[in-house]
Amino acid sequence: MARNETKYMESVIALSEELNFTLAAQKLHVSQPVISRNLAEVETKLGGRLFDRDRKNVRLNKAGQAYVEHARIALLYGDRAFRAAKATMQGADTILHVGRSPYTDPFLSSTLFSVQKSRFPQMRIEMFSQYSFDLAHEVLIGALDLGIATEPPESRLLTTAKIAEAPFYIAISEQDELAQHASVTLEQMADRCWILFERRLHPTVYDNVMAIAEAKGVAAQRIQHITEPEEAFPYVAEGGYIAFVVKAGALRIARDGVTIRPLADKSLSLKTYLISRSDNQSKEVSALVRSFMVKLESMQTGQ
Repeated sequence: MARNETKYMESVIALSEELNFTLAAQKLHVSQPVISRNLAEVETKLGGRLFDRDRKNVRLNKAGQAYVEHARIALLYGDRAFRAAKATMQGADTILHVGRSPYTDPFLSSTLFSVQKSRFPQMRIEMFSQYSFDLAHEVLIGALDLGIATEPPESRLLTTAKIAEAPFYIAISEQDELAQHASVTLEQMADRCWILFERRLHPTVYDNVMAIAEAKGVAAQRIQHITEPEEAFPYVAEGGYIAFVVKAGALRIARDGVTIRPLADKSLSLKTYLISRSDNQSKEVSALVRSFMVKLESMQTGQ
């Protein structure tokens, strides 16, 4: 196709994420016929389908997966081109593109910004939010210079440095008997209704939770899945469910009758890493990473 317009890419990406025409339209703030028309036009120009669909289901096929992967990159680079030009106009010499998992401790990204402003004033950091698996992919293809990712997938093409470790937190009603304890164990959560993040958001961590629970002989009575911590709040507040959340999410929902307790199981602690490509030769990136690591170490040791 000669001209792969932004509207096509945005429509296909939204539909791949929602797998529902109505929800995709709502996400882009357009009407459902707009999504259908854009998809029909791009499939006509391609000469084939990007989605397998019937009256009830919409599924992204292999061609669609390939399209979405590269469409994300195209949109990202288009946005980067605009931001780079604007930053240069404002006097920045170097622009670094950094991704962060939405559930990592915000203290880490704020510390990175603090180091950049004090040590590298002519550098500009553009921060993007992505789930950890997507972050690693964006770093590998060069779309991001650095990533702050929780439990990223292992790859010999990535250089990783651990910068934080924290437990899962369990969100519970203040009236729950578990609220009497300083921490909570998996065994204490047996036969309860759990709320867990969708597996697709972080397959490795999700599978690890389920495997360790099974090894301990712990099973949930029922599991409800969410994509955002706030979705758990009404279920937990009513007292029927307990939710697995990370620190950043826990702090957002610990209010109005909901409290949090750390999960006392070290095998389920979450490690956060600073990741970059192993072949990244950028002196600016290396200098920023060294200063950032020194700053974190000094803060942890109280120096």
